Amino acid sequence: MREAISLAERGLYSASPNPRVGCVLVKGDQIIGRGWHRQAGLPHAEIEALNDSVADPAGATAYVTLEPCSFYGKTPPCADALLSAGISRLVAGSTDPNPRVSGSGLERLQTAGVEVITGCEQEACAELNPGFFSRMLKGRPFVRVKMAMSLDGRTALANGESQWITGHDARADVQHWRARADCVLTGIGTVLFDDPQLNVRLAQEQFQKLGHEIARQPTLAIVDSNLRTPSKARLFEAERPVLIYSQVPANSGLHPACEVIKLPGGEAAEGINLQAMLEDLARREINEVHVEAGAQLCASLIKGGLADELLLYIAPHLLGADARSLFALGGFTRMDERIEFEFAGTKQVGRDLRLQLRPG
Repeated sequence: MREAISLAERGLYSASPNPRVGCVLVKGDQIIGRGWHRQAGLPHAEIEALNDSVADPAGATAYVTLEPCSFYGKTPPCADALLSAGISRLVAGSTDPNPRVSGSGLERLQTAGVEVITGCEQEACAELNPGFFSRMLKGRPFVRVKMAMSLDGRTALANGESQWITGHDARADVQHWRARADCVLTGIGTVLFDDPQLNVRLAQEQFQKLGHEIARQPTLAIVDSNLRTPSKARLFEAERPVLIYSQVPANSGLHPACEVIKLPGGEAAEGINLQAMLEDLARREINEVHVEAGAQLCASLIKGGLADELLLYIAPHLLGADARSLFALGGFTRMDERIEFEFAGTKQVGRDLRLQLRPG
């Protein structure tokens, strides 16, 4: 199963909107086939493993990180393919949260006499697809909020200067997190003040060196209540869909790459209903959202219970009390009002420290 997980990771940047899945076929004590899902519309991991098989798979065990599908989509059901191949045993990391599957693939195999075991390395298998699971179970994408700060919790000087809080290695690391996301989300304040590109700047050779499939540019989403995004902003330099979530309809002054989605108001950043925005992104088959925004939008996501993970880079320097704070959070009068997180991972990246935190 750990080999299957490693295979699934090879689709980290390319499998979406489908889940990242790996499959290993074992006969006796020998691996006879390996496969992973490379891209939507291409064969699923189970089919890749069957095609890769160097021996007759009849009587073999299939180790797969996610329950085999049981319906016709862009490809035929994998459960049927495994049955036709004569698989006698299936070990699945987790059941599929997709209501169209959700146990029916396992049931089909069991009914046909295949021994089925579930829950092997379940946590690690589910961790491959936090966005797919969130979209299926919550109706919204998995939201990862990236921030960078000094040791004293500051993100920029009082005048707004912030290049660079972190070092080169940390900034390069962020590129990989952007690449695995389906959507990069920012706010109009960041667009107007920093004029960022917010694109993936990894060369094809870098992906191949990592053993991964080639990435695509993720969709860009902007929270912009009054449509102030400049048509000459640098974020339009990359070819990708650009979604603007607004409270007003589109106008002729926008860049032609933009699609404006008018949403009802809310109490969050820029007056946009962030829950409605995320639900719209889910309908567009967005699994993971990578947020690079200012203190207000990030705080709104956290206060709204919409931030599933913080990706926090800490640089070993101090910026002082007058510098800008990490989140626009305030109004706490008691310690029991604080917002709790748990450490999910720590890693030194160059001279900086990267923390992954999830709501406690």
